[in-house]
Amino acid sequence: MFSYYLELALRSLKRSPGLTALMVLTIGFGVAASMTTYSVFRAVSGDPIPWKSAKLFVPQIDMWGPAGKGSDPTDPHYGDPPNALDYTDAVALMRDHRATLQSAMYMISPSVVPQQAGKHPINAGGHAVYSEFFPMVDAPFEYGSGWSAADDARRAQVVVIGDKLNDKVFGGGNSVGKTLDIEGRDYRVVGVLGDWHPHPMFYDVVNTGGFYMSGEDLMLPFNTAIAAGMPNQGSTNCSEMPRESGFVGLQHSSCIWVTYMAQLDDAAAVQRYRNYLDGFARQRYPQWAPNTRLQDLMSWLDYEHVVPSDTRVSLLVALGLLIVCLVNTAGLLLAKFLRRSGEIGVRRALGAPRLAIHAQFLTEAGVIGLAGGVLGLLLTGVGVAGVGLVMPKDIAALAHLDTSLLLTTLSVAVVASLLAALYPTFRASRVQPAWQLKSN
Repeated sequence: MFSYYLELALRSLKRSPGLTALMVLTIGFGVAASMTTYSVFRAVSGDPIPWKSAKLFVPQIDMWGPAGKGSDPTDPHYGDPPNALDYTDAVALMRDHRATLQSAMYMISPSVVPQQAGKHPINAGGHAVYSEFFPMVDAPFEYGSGWSAADDARRAQVVVIGDKLNDKVFGGGNSVGKTLDIEGRDYRVVGVLGDWHPHPMFYDVVNTGGFYMSGEDLMLPFNTAIAAGMPNQGSTNCSEMPRESGFVGLQHSSCIWVTYMAQLDDAAAVQRYRNYLDGFARQRYPQWAPNTRLQDLMSWLDYEHVVPSDTRVSLLVALGLLIVCLVNTAGLLLAKFLRRSGEIGVRRALGAPRLAIHAQFLTEAGVIGLAGGVLGLLLTGVGVAGVGLVMPKDIAALAHLDTSLLLTTLSVAVVASLLAALYPTFRASRVQPAWQLKSN
């Protein structure tokens, strides 16, 4: 029977090509707008490490007390601890080591001098981290591995480099064991990262906002970078000015510039770490009540507003446009179906049940939806290619077409058309055969 209904649908659509084209365009534009915006929203709001995000946590400690509450009591974060740590607290947490894996980190941007004569220095971006960072975030290695805890302790001159920097400096290939000149000092390459560009950059959203398109060029041991005097290239917030000048003064101050992440494997470990943070704060800052937080990764990304508000608004606007398109399509279908009341009356008089009328017209709506979906795919491709014209380039670059988006676009178009056809089909199936036969 489906082939029969499909044949009736195609005949009906051919009889009114203008109306058919208008409905296909309406569905296509509505679906394309929604799917283009959804492609961006999906990229920025997804779980960056779904197999492990429930075990990753960010600790917060209030080292500023009442003076750091802020000036706006209506701020949703009023009274919350700062979103990063000062150097002293970060090093103390690392020393106590109450998590399975953990790492303090800060952003660096040193100059790399290629070995080839005549090549200019390269300004590289990256982070200073501890050895446990790599297994904690499951960083993939193309060659070699991270350094050891012993390297952390002795401030070893070692480095992990990204695949792009490896191509620039060493021409690609296995560069483990080679020497890299960083700020005039020689560092031994112990590992080369694979193609690793997590979005959002979950381990340091404070400094990157979650999106840092160039990725990691290099990573140095935290203590090594501190000893070399590599300054912080990320954000720095202070409740009071440092008493000493320079990078050393920053380390001795209460300014926050070090981010921190810890891996806790089960609920018991999480509770123990919460208790530890409270005790740590009580011991370090006895002049005020402990004010600490321990947020899992996805809660932290939401807390830091990693998904831009304009992306959410754009998605809501696109969904509103889709609803408007569905209402318009429903009106066109209603007019089209009721115009065929005579045909419906004859079919009903010949014994066709209402279910058959439903099937006939829903099949016709499905064909319109499928055609609208194909058009929507083309328009979605154009929209994804041009999304950088209306959104920040670092976010727009994350939007891409893939199989799941293509299937979702077709599915949304067909389902939307069927939803739009429900009421018109209901009205058509309620046509009274006797009235139509009499009037004709």
